[in-house]
Amino acid sequence: MPPIVIGVAGGSGSGKTTVVQEIIRALGREQVTFIQHDSYYYDRSQVPPAERIHINYDHPDALETPLLVEHLRQLKEGRSVEVPVYDFTEHARTGATVRAEPRRAVILEGILILSDRDLRALMDIRVFVDTDPDLRILRRIDRDMRERGRGLQSVIKQYIETVRPMHLEFVEPSKRYAQVIIPEGGYNKVAVDMLVAHVRAIVGK
Repeated sequence: MPPIVIGVAGGSGSGKTTVVQEIIRALGREQVTFIQHDSYYYDRSQVPPAERIHINYDHPDALETPLLVEHLRQLKEGRSVEVPVYDFTEHARTGATVRAEPRRAVILEGILILSDRDLRALMDIRVFVDTDPDLRILRRIDRDMRERGRGLQSVIKQYIETVRPMHLEFVEPSKRYAQVIIPEGGYNKVAVDMLVAHVRAIVGK
C-alpha cells in the first residue's frame, strides 16, 4: 500500500512540531517518514553572505517545492529519496543529504505546504495548526535565537518586514484547504488526541 501523506501546516511558531511529535509517538518512529518543507530552501551559497539576509525566506519562491513534490511522488511509489540538508545560520545547503525511506505514513510539515496545489494533491490528510500571533512571535524569537544563532533585533526586523506580511498573504489564506484545524496549537490536547486517533485508525487499515 502507498504511504499515507499527512500535511501539517500553520504559522511560524504555531506548534506544528508538537503536533507532529504526537503523531510520531502514537504511530511509532519505525512507521513514519518525517519531512520538513524548510529542508527545500534553495541553495544560496553563490549569493554573498551580506545579501543572503535580505532574501524573503517566507515567500513560496524561496523554496524548491517542485523537488519536494517529486520526492513525495517517489515515496508514494515506494522509492527512497535524498532530502537536502539546509544550514539556517549560513542560508545555504550543506551539500549533504539525508535518505528518507518510504514508510506507512509520511508527515510533511511547513508553513506554506497548503498554499501549493501540487503538494495538496499528494496529501491524504491536511492539518492547519492555528495559534494566536503573540504566542507565535515569542516562540519564533526563542527558536531563532537558541537554534539558529540569530540576534533579537534581527528576528524582530524579519518578522515585521517579511514573516507577518507573508503569513497574511499566503499562510493564513491556506487554512481554507485544511480538513482539520487545531486551535490553540499543539497544546490543544483534545484536538491533537482526536487527530492522532484518526491517523492511527487509517494507518492501521
